[in-house]
Amino acid sequence: MNVPFLDLKAAYCEIQDELESAVLASLRSGWYIDGQDVEAFEQEFAAFTGTRHCVGVANGLDALRLALIAMGISAEDEVIVPSNTYIATWLGVSQSGATFVPVEPVESTYNLDPDRIEAAITPRTKAILPVHLYGQSSDLDPIIAIAHKHGLRILEDAAQAHGARYKGKRIGGHGDVVAWSFYPSKNLGAFGDAGAITTNDPELADRVRALRNYGSSVKYVNEVKGYNSRLDPVQAAVLRVKLKHLDEWNARRKAIAARYTSELAGTRLVLPEVPAWAEPVWHLYVVQHAERDSLQKALHEAGIGTQIHYPIPPHLQEAYRDAGYAAGRFPIAEGMANCLLSLPMGPQLDDACVTTVIDALKAAAHA
Repeated sequence: MNVPFLDLKAAYCEIQDELESAVLASLRSGWYIDGQDVEAFEQEFAAFTGTRHCVGVANGLDALRLALIAMGISAEDEVIVPSNTYIATWLGVSQSGATFVPVEPVESTYNLDPDRIEAAITPRTKAILPVHLYGQSSDLDPIIAIAHKHGLRILEDAAQAHGARYKGKRIGGHGDVVAWSFYPSKNLGAFGDAGAITTNDPELADRVRALRNYGSSVKYVNEVKGYNSRLDPVQAAVLRVKLKHLDEWNARRKAIAARYTSELAGTRLVLPEVPAWAEPVWHLYVVQHAERDSLQKALHEAGIGTQIHYPIPPHLQEAYRDAGYAAGRFPIAEGMANCLLSLPMGPQLDDACVTTVIDALKAAAHA
């Protein structure tokens, strides 16, 4: 049996009638910029995350960039970011004009280490940008305490954490603003690029609304130099349908993760650690293995799809060569890049497929 890493078509087929009806209604509305579906999704996602405001934008990177600009972050400012993350986190900071300051993660959870943050703070630091990586929340309380102590803002990157909880409360409004991506592979994914921010700050929400629309809150009146980054109404219609299924789909992911954790115990894999305060949604199930490349090859030969999130840390990407970070500068992130492997995960992955993955891992020469 071949097991794909992720089967997006299966998710579509499960709720095909609902999705096609919603898309057709959106097309027939004659309203192709903003409109009812965008407004309705913003209200529904704000309610889902327990926040007062949601503002849809074109994609997750724009959500990061516009949130930072709306908070007043610009050139001469510094933003603390994780060394272990997808490059979009760093790009959002770069595109705001600010300078990123990487901080290493907690080795057991892969997320930003609160104990390392204060050493990275300088007079130029204006914000902290924790990422809820792989669907598990960062440890927010100590990060928020540090931010309050030093007068800093907090922007959370929740691109992989739709529905995740921290100490019983959904991610969405712990910090000043939260950036979301609805890229198709996310737990809540559109049929193309889409994004949003959530916040409890009405002024910040209004600034993002203006920034996404050429800097305009009133047609042909431009208060600031803005951008064109609006959530497409057809994508909003898709997201409204999928949002109704998100909790159920996340529960299925949790059941798959529970099987992986239980049945892979005792192998040479390092399995994910979940702190007592975290309720992850398992966007990814990421393991570590000292001979990761050999293991991935064996799984590929067995018909098991896997991916590496992420093979090159941001500081070693060619895009950030000008930052001057040499190999060895962030050894924890580099070590993770060399041994992490993401297993098949998704709400449409059935028991037989999960069994196939587990059996293949146990049979692999180095597992």
